[in-house]
Amino acid sequence: MDRIAAAFSLLIDRPVSLYAAAVLRIGYGLLYLVFLLREFPYRDQIWGPGSPWTHALAEQLFDQTGWASVLTLSDSRVYFEVCYAAAVVTSALFMLGWRTRAVSVLFAVVVASFHARAIFMTDGGDNLILLMAVYLVFTACGRHWSLDARRARLRAATARGARLPLGAGAGDLLHQLGDARRTLITVLHNCGMLVIAAQVCFLYGSAGLYKVQGGTWGDGTALHYALNLDLFQPWPALSQMVAGHDVLITVACYVTVLLQVAFPFVLFGRLKYPVLVMLLTMHVGIAVLMGLPLFSAAMIVADAVFLPDRFYRFLGRLWRVSVRHAGARGTAASPRLTSAPVPTQAGPAG
Repeated sequence: MDRIAAAFSLLIDRPVSLYAAAVLRIGYGLLYLVFLLREFPYRDQIWGPGSPWTHALAEQLFDQTGWASVLTLSDSRVYFEVCYAAAVVTSALFMLGWRTRAVSVLFAVVVASFHARAIFMTDGGDNLILLMAVYLVFTACGRHWSLDARRARLRAATARGARLPLGAGAGDLLHQLGDARRTLITVLHNCGMLVIAAQVCFLYGSAGLYKVQGGTWGDGTALHYALNLDLFQPWPALSQMVAGHDVLITVACYVTVLLQVAFPFVLFGRLKYPVLVMLLTMHVGIAVLMGLPLFSAAMIVADAVFLPDRFYRFLGRLWRVSVRHAGARGTAASPRLTSAPVPTQAGPAG
């Protein structure tokens, strides 16, 4: 009973992992912004009127799956270009944390629309970004490291000591409404962060259990075959060099399966930190060796939800100290015009 009361208190008392939510917002906003800019030259062939997957085919699929996309509301090229520009601006604003409550909804609509319009042009990272975009709508991901946070600080500094007098009844009502709003936001945020963490655990656990059922993962040859696929060879020479180390490949196969299966069970101890480091190494290897940077980056950002806020606060302090020292060194290195004495001018000979 005490544990239930403690869990309920944690759910409604204060929002948890606010810095982690900010990292997720910045990470996925930046990822999708880079993704849209990277595909800008090919936007018409992927999502636009010139795509082989036409509007008619997309709408037929929507009738079967129940999906929807704002991109199929019109077949006009001008409309598509406006939607694409709006998607780029929305991703940038979401990353910066401007009016995060409203922009997070627009960002989820953008990701869902582009994902649904080209459902066969994904690599797995798009699916995860779509899920996270929906989950982040319910979180208070703009509380830190955002333009909203900066505006709130400035507003608090301006309004300090300048409160308007209110009647007792009106003041009590506003206080109660404010408490109810804060409680609702806290509950939604905590539930959203819990769902995000559960989604990542489910992803790793199911991937590990799926690999256990495969014969190539059991005998340690799965990565060897993956490295020899032309589709996943951005640098063939590097892939061939790595594939030539049979023992290393076998060990990597077993370690990958072990990490993914064990991940949900190590989250409540300090063992999760070395596991997260090893998963980071694994995702970097996937990005470099298999040419899947979007998928790897999406997974790395998702893993950030398991790092405590004290870690991010430490990074923030470290960043501020580094910037301060860099500014001090720049000031010391710049020439000072008044540092040298001005020589006295000799008067005219008398």
